[in-house]
Amino acid sequence: MISMAASSLEITLVGVSTVFHHRRRGDITAVKNLDLHIHPGEFLTLLGASGCGKTTTLRMIAGFQPPSSGQIRFGGEDVTHLAANQRDIGFVFQNYALFPHLSVFENVAYGLRVKRRSTSDIESSVAQGLRQVGLQGLGDRMISELSGGQQQRVALARAIAIKPRVLLFDEPLSNLDAQLRVQMRGEIARLQKELAITTVYVTHDQEEAMAISDRIAIMNEGQIVQIGKAEELYQRPVSPFVAGFLGNTNMIRGRVVAMQADRATLDIAGYRWTLVTTAPVKIGDMCDAVVRPEALVLTRDGDGLKGVVESRVYLGAKAEYLVRVGDQVFQVVQWNPVAGELFKAGQGVCVTLPAAGVQLLGAHISSDRSLD
Repeated sequence: MISMAASSLEITLVGVSTVFHHRRRGDITAVKNLDLHIHPGEFLTLLGASGCGKTTTLRMIAGFQPPSSGQIRFGGEDVTHLAANQRDIGFVFQNYALFPHLSVFENVAYGLRVKRRSTSDIESSVAQGLRQVGLQGLGDRMISELSGGQQQRVALARAIAIKPRVLLFDEPLSNLDAQLRVQMRGEIARLQKELAITTVYVTHDQEEAMAISDRIAIMNEGQIVQIGKAEELYQRPVSPFVAGFLGNTNMIRGRVVAMQADRATLDIAGYRWTLVTTAPVKIGDMCDAVVRPEALVLTRDGDGLKGVVESRVYLGAKAEYLVRVGDQVFQVVQWNPVAGELFKAGQGVCVTLPAAGVQLLGAHISSDRSLD
């Protein structure tokens, strides 16, 4: 196993912005005054919908796109105005950017030849790179002879063969089928930990980001709206936007009618729900409570919100329900259901709300429904 921990470096972006000029629409700000610190050897994922600024941010780190303002540092070095070929990066593109007229060996060797490495160094580095991605013995193959997953591995081997200081990925799994995506994301995460290279990864796939990242930065409209570990973002989102973007969620709205120590009581259409919270709320506030579908429990009767099943999707290991409660519709997941425990569309049910593990959003946030 090879370790590059000693050469891992931090990446820092300070006040970075990018403005593009459109002939008809004028100036368009793609990234707005962004601050970001990436720890040495960290696997950080930029996650967001199309147009949120994640790819532009990655291209600025790579040196493909100059920022309009701000500073980018690799360790103690200011690289803001350095060209990409001077930053010592490995980049894996969405479409792999392989040379179809070259063999696997020559594709992996390309960056080494550009750097004018010796023949012996090229041979050993290419062999090592192919071995690390599981393609040993395939150096003589042409790119057209490889599967999509193998081509992705060649692109990865080419990126790491030059032993870069920073490894960058731009949606590298989007062209693979679902099974291959799961397999390759595991390989990428394993290899990154083995090499301990500071890595920035861009994707719009929430599950992919949660599976491979040390931290995730969720972006919207050119800014980072929350950054943290997957479990922090999932369990403690700071806004309805984050809650709705990372996984399925229910936004249950109610009015705070009582407060006691670390507990708040909400009135939801006449039902009193007491939950543990540290949110800065007060009596009279209208709040949204972020409740994940798997945290809700359906029963035929009991002490909870009364509702009616609108639909059910049976998926073997789980059943997914939409349950109408007054003017709200809740998503509910029932794990490991057996035939006698399944509920039918049109059936009356009781929705039991959890007392803990709920993120309560104050009125100053939840009142902005445009973020849902």
